[in-house]
Amino acid sequence: MSCTRGPLAVLAVCVLLVAGSAGCGSSVERERGGGASPTPVGRLLEDRDDEGRPYREAGQEDAPGVGIEVQPGAADGWDVRLTLRNFRFSPAGAAAGAVAGRGLAHLYVDGRLVARLRAPGYRLAGRLVPRGTHQVTARLYADDGTVWVVDGEPVESTADITASEPGPATTPSVNARRKARARATTRSPTGGRGSPDRAGKAS
Repeated sequence: MSCTRGPLAVLAVCVLLVAGSAGCGSSVERERGGGASPTPVGRLLEDRDDEGRPYREAGQEDAPGVGIEVQPGAADGWDVRLTLRNFRFSPAGAAAGAVAGRGLAHLYVDGRLVARLRAPGYRLAGRLVPRGTHQVTARLYADDGTVWVVDGEPVESTADITASEPGPATTPSVNARRKARARATTRSPTGGRGSPDRAGKAS
């Protein structure tokens, strides 16, 4: 009897030891960060932006928001200021992952990407805003490049600004004023707006 049970008992002990050591190894790997990655934040949607970046649903609770204000700056340019809600900019070199309420903003002029922002203030060069009316949009992204959305809509804010050139027989203070008007925005805590009360080359 002892001869029959001996090998089976040894075999069972060996199986338990192997299983136990494998489990311990997995635990250590997880503690060191070598195991499975953390659960992603939000839910990826099928929709994508114009650059092909997927949408990431942030949900209603503590949803991020952004507002944009564009004012004429000194000489040839515009001062862009963002107002954020439930959102913080990640530092340069941040890991490429999606963290709730973190990331960066992409700045667009007429749908064309002009800057990636990790701070609320930005100087927009006048050459990017020629004569006419233009849309300046700030949209929030996660650090993995996905677009933060709420109810399927990108978290963004847009301001319409109008640039005008002075005529040959007029003074800049009369005909070269910078003008901007507010436009309805999506998921913006303050809306997009601009200030018309400063003279300059372009508006």
